[in-house]
Amino acid sequence: MLRHEFHPGKLVAGLFLLLVAVVYAGDAGGAWDAPWFVALPLVMAGLFLAGVAAAIHGIRPRGTARPVGRSQGAKDQRQD
Repeated sequence: MLRHEFHPGKLVAGLFLLLVAVVYAGDAGGAWDAPWFVALPLVMAGLFLAGVAAAIHGIRPRGTARPVGRSQGAKDQRQD
């Protein structure tokens, strides 16, 4: 399985868009009555919080980087 970098901003934005979908699905199903303009504040709040999460994730200190293509335990065993 491929490993991907974690993007918390995309996660937050996706959760808020999913919330908007649930609100309108509940309105369409007759569970509650949602006004037409309820999506705008939810989407804007979600985008704002996604930006904050992405910014915090982007400025946090990273761990020490491992060299690419070599395991940590492997040593260079050349004799010159």
